[in-house]
Amino acid sequence: MLQCAPVIPVDGQPDDLDGRFAAADAATPLNVLRFVRGAGQRGQRVALVTITGLTGSSSRSLGTLMGVAEDGCFAGSFSDGCIEGAVVAEAQQAIREGRTRQVRYGEGSPYIDIRLPCGCGVDLLFQPNPDPGEIREAVACLERREPLVRAQGRAGGLCILPGLARQVPGWQGETFLSWYAPPLGLVVVGHGTESLALLRLGLTHGAEMRLFSPDERIVAAAEILGANAKTLTVPGLLPNLGADPWSALVFMFHDHAWEPVFLEQALSQPWFFIGAMGSRRTHANRLAALRERGPPEEALARITAPHTHSGSGVCDPASRRGRSTSPVSRHQ
Repeated sequence: MLQCAPVIPVDGQPDDLDGRFAAADAATPLNVLRFVRGAGQRGQRVALVTITGLTGSSSRSLGTLMGVAEDGCFAGSFSDGCIEGAVVAEAQQAIREGRTRQVRYGEGSPYIDIRLPCGCGVDLLFQPNPDPGEIREAVACLERREPLVRAQGRAGGLCILPGLARQVPGWQGETFLSWYAPPLGLVVVGHGTESLALLRLGLTHGAEMRLFSPDERIVAAAEILGANAKTLTVPGLLPNLGADPWSALVFMFHDHAWEPVFLEQALSQPWFFIGAMGSRRTHANRLAALRERGPPEEALARITAPHTHSGSGVCDPASRRGRSTSPVSRHQ
């Protein structure tokens, strides 16, 4: 799914920092849409800004979103600070005029004083005061963990089409189409400090995190970090974990006796990634224990092990093809 780092208002910053922005955790399209919805509910006018064209290299993809309220607060980022000030000013002007506009920054832009160090050019579509009903529908769709397509006209207008298959964002005539998946869901089942390390990584990434552990201290620590955490009492049936194609499940047990029943259940569910900690010898023993329980070999092949939670790996639920890596660092 499309990913961006947010810029959010922070109290108490010195005036020379404008008091309006600071880096925080990752902002997903859902975060930006919630910001737009919330600003409208507070009675503020707001603009939704979308990347609709790119030339050269860029850390942001077509369809990346930014929301700007009329008071200058905003969520999302297109350049980690290079053009955000200009984008906010342009969005405020669009809000005041009430007209959709498209503006180019960087390479080929008429704004010669605004440059991107990477040398790329970016086209942004500014839509002031998007339909609140469509924004609510988009938020509700992603919160139900359903993908959606957003259709946006060059001259204005916004339509949300839930549940459609993934498609490449771009212009179709006078309409820009962009596809969004729900935020990455990451469920950690296990114990030990590695579980907390993976939890922290997922929270920093912006994933919707859940943890299940027989260690009450780990559960308490996870709750302090802001994760939904529950205590496991005995090896047996897992509670409903909310498996879907946008979620990963990672087992972090040192005591591998907990795993066979849990893994057998997981293999029948639609996770895009199932990982299990341990050495190659541990994984061979794990597979032997599971074979005695009867899952077919094609199901066992879904388990990625040994896996790393360092964040150096890449997994995309829509394009992953058998990579033995972390489920966290790419979910786009």
